[in-house]
Amino acid sequence: MERIYIGMGSNLADPAEQLRSAIEALGQLSQTSLAGVSAFYQSDSLLPGQPRYTNAVAALDSSLAPLELLDALQAIENDQGRERLERWGPRTLDLDILLFGDRLIDEPRLKVPHYQIQERAFVLYPLAELAPQGLRLPDGRTLPDLLAACPFVGLERLPTD
Repeated sequence: MERIYIGMGSNLADPAEQLRSAIEALGQLSQTSLAGVSAFYQSDSLLPGQPRYTNAVAALDSSLAPLELLDALQAIENDQGRERLERWGPRTLDLDILLFGDRLIDEPRLKVPHYQIQERAFVLYPLAELAPQGLRLPDGRTLPDLLAACPFVGLERLPTD
């Protein structure tokens, strides 16, 4: 079993409900258990003119191989109506593998740690909730250092249900 962190985001079709449904689906993956989920956050879209995103991070313990997990995540996205029409476009659900144990993965379909993790406050702050003692990424960077370089700007932590 390896600890894996999944970034989740939605800005269409009741985003908070999309994330709740994704969390339920993650908890049902074979060879996987849901170890934790951050609070939900709202953030501005990377492209102007789109609705705000609702984001969270989930922690999984899994024995699935990286590409098996990626396929399972994409199946969840598809089940929830994900259409890949434009890069960074609006979406019902986006599930990204942020970290996969202590692995560095460089495959055509999968790069881990997620290639823009250091620039994404909507990923780093929820991730910090799940790893409060800090986290060292496989490439040597630490979560506290990434947080220090990525201010909590444009984010709103939503009240928990």
